[in-house]
Amino acid sequence: MTSARSEWLDTALSYPQTSMTVWAPSMSAMYGDRAAVVDGDRVLSYRELDEKSAQFAGALSAAGVVEHDVVLMHLGNCADFHVAYYGALRVGAAVTLVNPLQPQPGLRRQIEETGAVAAVTQSQQFDTLLGASADTAIRLIAVVSDDSVEAGAVDTMQFDTVQFDELLARHSTEFEPAQVSGDDVAHIAYTGGTTGISKGVRVLHRNVVGNVTQMCGWRAGYQTVVNDGLVSLEKIEGLDIAGVVPGEGATIVVSPLFHAHALINTSFLLACGLTQVLAGRFDPARMLELIETHHASYITGSPAMWHALATHPDVATRDLSTVRVVSSGAAPIDHVTLEALGVAFPNATIAEGYGLTEGTCVVTAMPLVRGLGYRIGSVGLPVFDTQIEIRPQGDTTATVGPNERGELWIRGPQVTDGYLGHPEITAEQYVDGWLATGDIAYRDDDGYLFIADRAKDMLIYKGYNVYPRELEEILVTHPSVSTAAVVGRDVGATGQEPVAFVVPLAGADVDEDELMAYVAERVLPYKKIRDVVVLDALPTSAAGKILKTDLRAQLA
Repeated sequence: MTSARSEWLDTALSYPQTSMTVWAPSMSAMYGDRAAVVDGDRVLSYRELDEKSAQFAGALSAAGVVEHDVVLMHLGNCADFHVAYYGALRVGAAVTLVNPLQPQPGLRRQIEETGAVAAVTQSQQFDTLLGASADTAIRLIAVVSDDSVEAGAVDTMQFDTVQFDELLARHSTEFEPAQVSGDDVAHIAYTGGTTGISKGVRVLHRNVVGNVTQMCGWRAGYQTVVNDGLVSLEKIEGLDIAGVVPGEGATIVVSPLFHAHALINTSFLLACGLTQVLAGRFDPARMLELIETHHASYITGSPAMWHALATHPDVATRDLSTVRVVSSGAAPIDHVTLEALGVAFPNATIAEGYGLTEGTCVVTAMPLVRGLGYRIGSVGLPVFDTQIEIRPQGDTTATVGPNERGELWIRGPQVTDGYLGHPEITAEQYVDGWLATGDIAYRDDDGYLFIADRAKDMLIYKGYNVYPRELEEILVTHPSVSTAAVVGRDVGATGQEPVAFVVPLAGADVDEDELMAYVAERVLPYKKIRDVVVLDALPTSAAGKILKTDLRAQLA
């Protein structure tokens, strides 16, 4: 253990007794007229974000929205997402986030489960929201649109439907933040649903403030503090971090803001004064252009995105020297992509991390402190004030030793309050302050964490445990394979045999038999790939996670 690592792990933070209701005015006080959000030609300063969020809070209050009500965020990435998000929190409401492409039945289920009373949407998905909201508790729908809006054939007596900017214009640019406690719900965040039915997670204000505080310390070396009711930053002495410099640089936002990974990163980076440049639909050439144009210093995304970006030919012609941190989350990153990123961004630290909705967002991350070496394949160390244990599957009373696999359990200020409407599942996964993540992991001798697989993704073949992640790492080293995913196919009493879904590199042909032989040469016999399916693209969620449920359904 190096002294730098000891000093890093010995650091403990204090967590301000405040809520996310004060976030917008706090950021305005720190950064004023600095650009907060760039959305195409639209630029929103920190002061304007504060003022517009106050207007939206006033609009919600006038509509009868009070503390502990729920506001539905039915938006893609846009500047008004930030306005609505911080405005809803400011009035004391909880926000529930939803993919705007969610079909009407799933959208209605979320509205009913959360009891949402107001919603913000966009014109392109307005009709879907109207249909899903009929005969629910929703009474106000604000539509981000350049045109006035009408409720059409839906009973207009139920809804007050209004264009978002028109709604803001009716209200003052000042609004006193509501008085809610850290134990009140800030988000009802739905899980990705990659292994089953999506569930609403109760994320408390203290969880969000806590996780943002952890990231400000971990990525920038600053502590959040409260002065006169507002949050500000203070330098943590003794940490030499090659990361975010508050009040400088920008980040390019591609990941959907309705997902915890992007949302918590946004609040952390805005708290540090980085300009959020919204990139729209991911296009590697466009993103590389934005990085160069806006002198981006911090970029975050998923492995599928990084693979496309790092291997794009424009990498050789763009000036990417301003990038200091490349942060990867949402899913494990393969080492081939990791190495390509190092070449594409020579001045950046590649910082893989791990998190989950039930842990607000970030649980572990690669440190940015100088003097620590990178651990290939590791998702780093537990962020400040976070404990992790690796416990044998099926036995919550014991822990395993270094380099032994088991289920990952976590405890810290970011561990959320459980599942909405699922007390039995909550009791199973949230035990004495600890959260069972459902992920198979191990720690090396120095405490660095490695994610082996999802517990639900692990296969048992002839009595042996087979971890798809290990096989996927091998598959992507083949010269004809771009990306890969492995799932199990039922074979009766034998268990499940591994089947690979692969996407070829551009211009390459995959020989299925040769590829199976390639893997077989590198694994124990019971781990061999038994079949290969070639696809044009792997199915992924909006957050970049591979939808293995879809692949299993294809096998079935």
